[in-house]
Amino acid sequence: LCGYAGLCQLLCENRPLVAAISECVGEIWTTAYENMASIPEVGALVISDDLGYKTQTLISPADLRRFVLPWHKRLARAIHDEGKPCILHSCGNLTAVMEDLIEDVQIDAKHSYEDEILPVTETKRLYGDRIAVLGGFDLDRLCNGTEEEIRCHSAHLIETCGADGGYAFGSGNSIADYVPVEN
Repeated sequence: LCGYAGLCQLLCENRPLVAAISECVGEIWTTAYENMASIPEVGALVISDDLGYKTQTLISPADLRRFVLPWHKRLARAIHDEGKPCILHSCGNLTAVMEDLIEDVQIDAKHSYEDEILPVTETKRLYGDRIAVLGGFDLDRLCNGTEEEIRCHSAHLIETCGADGGYAFGSGNSIADYVPVEN
């Protein structure tokens, strides 16, 4: 509603407005997720909310805990109340809030990984006994590797991450139109 730069400015100058925006958007999201989760044909729901970039979260972890994660927790609860898994898609470095996402929000799975931030193999090692790990084939590697390198790395990810379950092989992020078709 206010853009990233506007949000950063409001976090410094008008935190009550940030709280009001968070409340308004959170209520809308909650109603939408409750309705989607109640549809029998829906098997799982994804909270898609990019919370970070390469080096850290987009706003401070404290502000995420204040304005964002309580709503994610409500969305996860609405999903779980219907007996369905809650998947988080978020780009960026979430190291500072990963425990919050697993223990408090109670996500069941996470998607979107970049080798430069935290390779999927390391994510699986750190968190794979508590959440499912989805994707992880780094998009840069997918774009720039040879067909043989792609096949070799695919086998490595499946063997390394998939050996004990809780892993779904796929791309680390959306497949862009500039990814070579052979890859």
